[in-house]
Amino acid sequence: MERKIEAVKQRASLRDIAAETGVSVATVSRVLNDHVNVAPRTRDLVLQAVERRRSETAALRTRTVYVRCPYVLTDYFGLIVSSVAEGAKLHGLRLVLDAGESGQSSDALRRLPEGDADGAILILPPEEGDALVALSAAGFPFVVVDPRTPPPPDVAAVSAAHFSGARAVADHLIGLGHRDIAVIAGPEEWLAGDARLAGHRAALAQAGVLLSADRLRHVEPTVAQGRLAAAELLRVSPRPSAVVCFNDKVAVGVLQAAREVGLRVPSELSVVGFDDIDLAEAVWPGLTTVRQPLVEMGRIAVAQLMRVLDGHSPAALHIELATTLVVRGSTGAVSPGGS
Repeated sequence: MERKIEAVKQRASLRDIAAETGVSVATVSRVLNDHVNVAPRTRDLVLQAVERRRSETAALRTRTVYVRCPYVLTDYFGLIVSSVAEGAKLHGLRLVLDAGESGQSSDALRRLPEGDADGAILILPPEEGDALVALSAAGFPFVVVDPRTPPPPDVAAVSAAHFSGARAVADHLIGLGHRDIAVIAGPEEWLAGDARLAGHRAALAQAGVLLSADRLRHVEPTVAQGRLAAAELLRVSPRPSAVVCFNDKVAVGVLQAAREVGLRVPSELSVVGFDDIDLAEAVWPGLTTVRQPLVEMGRIAVAQLMRVLDGHSPAALHIELATTLVVRGSTGAVSPGGS
C-alpha cells in the first residue's frame, strides 16, 4: 500500500513539473533518470523547476532543533532550556531535548550532521573547542549558550558578562569597607569562572588589594562544596570579612558554614553569590548576588539559530548580555575592627 501511495505522489510531482515547464511527463522522467537524449536547455529548465520545488518543500517542513544540556535541569539550566523551548515554539520549530549528566560522555556532537536535526543549541558543552570547530566545518548550524571554554572565532555563542558582573560584586563589598575578601571560585579553566575571578581581581587591585592564594578556593559549584571550602576559610585567623562565590549554591554552603561556627551574616561576615536563582531569595538572609539574563540567553540563542537556518549570518558571533547586581541582606558594612 505504501509503495502505491508513493508511486501516486511521484506521478503527481512529475505532472506538476511538466505543467510548470511546458514539457511532457516523459521528458521530465528522462531528465530525472539522466537520459542523454534531452536537449541541454530543456534539461536545465526541468532541473531548475525541480530545485524550486525542493526548496519550497523544505520551507514548508517543520524544522527540528536539537537542544543539548548534559546537566541536571536545575533552576539555572532549567530556565535556559525553558526559554529555548518557548522560543522554538514561537518560530515553529520542533525541539528534541537531550538533558542529564549521562550525556556528557556521549559522542552527540560527532553524530549531529548525520542525524535528522536541522540545527542545534548546545548549552555549556563539555567538549573542547576542537569538537565545535569540527562540527562547524561540517556545515552544521548551531549556537553555543554559556560556553565552558573560549568559543572558536567563527562559532556563534551567547553568554553573560561575567567579568563586569564579578567586578560589580567586588566594588560593592569594597564600598562597604571590606578589604579582606575571600573568593570561592568555580572549576579551573571554565570560561565563566576565569572571567569572574578576573573581575574580582581587577576591582581589588584598583583598591590596592591583592587576592592571596590562601584566600582563594576552586570548587565544583554545589552547596556541599561551598560549605567545605568556607569551613576551611573561616578557620584561619584572621578570617576574611567577606566571601564571594562562584554561584548562589556555593554561597548557600557558605551561609551554612557560617552558622556552624557561630558567625552572624552580614554583621560578622558578608556573603555574595552569582546567578540569582530562586534559592537566592529563599534563604535567610537573602543573598546579594548577580542576576544573569538566563531567559534572554535562551531567546537570543534561538533567534541566532533561526538566522542561520534561514540562510543568513548570525547578527553577531559572540554576544555578551549585561548582568545586574542585586543587593539583599547577606552583605553589610565591615564590622568595627574588621578588615
